[in-house]
Amino acid sequence: MSDNVRVVIAEDSVLLREGLTRLLTDRGHEVVAGVGDGEALVKTVADLAAGGALPDVVVADVRMPPTHTDEGVRAAIELRGRYPSVGVLVLSQYVEEQYATELLAGTTQGVGYLLKDRVADVREFVDAVCRVADGGTALDPEVVTQLLSRSRKQDVVERLTPREREVLGLMAEGRTNSAIAACMVVSGSAVEKHVSNIFMKLGLAHSDADHRRVLAVLTYLNS
Repeated sequence: MSDNVRVVIAEDSVLLREGLTRLLTDRGHEVVAGVGDGEALVKTVADLAAGGALPDVVVADVRMPPTHTDEGVRAAIELRGRYPSVGVLVLSQYVEEQYATELLAGTTQGVGYLLKDRVADVREFVDAVCRVADGGTALDPEVVTQLLSRSRKQDVVERLTPREREVLGLMAEGRTNSAIAACMVVSGSAVEKHVSNIFMKLGLAHSDADHRRVLAVLTYLNS
């Protein structure tokens, strides 16, 4: 998404909230609201919806007041259910597997989970915000790695070759075929062949390509 993105930021640290706001506004995006807790986040988005001005994406800390446990991610999950068109990107100090799994349950469209350290890479963070706002996926590589560490003896992903698993892992991070090709230093046609094999081995019937990518990633993350 190259156009202006409208963002609501939920972060109880005023310093970090202002920093995120500056990062986004300096690159031409609009932060329509900044709040410090989950309840305020839900109310703010509801007020914007009532005025016909839903944001494109919400960026929320996993842990916020009053208990600093799961207020942020709970608010994010509630917003995903109430406003499916709004992308949700959560930030966490470290990987919290349960929260990541709940956030990704059912779909990986318009959703992201990044570690706060990733914000230090400004370009990567802003790209992630835009990708989620546009209905894409932005998963921290560490989140993917930890979720995939769970295995079962009859795991369907075991049917994939190491190279195909690498491709699927990059798909889970939200990368396009061209980005995967650049990362793996292979041709676009080679990536397309791997993706086709992945769909076949995971038993995903021919349908909309984006839909099959989502199903493939969900299979991978839930394995």
